[in-house]
Amino acid sequence: MKASSAPLLDLGTPVPPIAHARFSIGEVVRHRLFDFRGVVFDIDPVFANSEEWYESIPVDARPRKDQPFYHLLAENAEASYVAYVSQQNLIVDDSEEPVDHPAIRGLFDDYADGRYRLRREHKH
Repeated sequence: MKASSAPLLDLGTPVPPIAHARFSIGEVVRHRLFDFRGVVFDIDPVFANSEEWYESIPVDARPRKDQPFYHLLAENAEASYVAYVSQQNLIVDDSEEPVDHPAIRGLFDDYADGRYRLRREHKH
């Protein structure tokens, strides 16, 4: 019997660059362009939201998909909400102020030095 000559890896398929997350779970960040801040509670290594969501962003402001995207428990002057933000649009929040979001206590314990500590039951 003849061994298969099928390739093990399709070298013609583009592989996205490996981007390293600049921020970590529990870190407080601020949006670079819009007036809101939040605490990171999950990280996608590359874009993982719907195409409809992505297309709703104006073309001139649309972020690249080949970078980490962060799930934030976010707040602005009017409301608390969940945000999905590209790495290129986030900066460290140096206000030293905690985030006032109702879901924080369900995920995090103490706040110190600009970050929250993930509750034990959520660590893996």
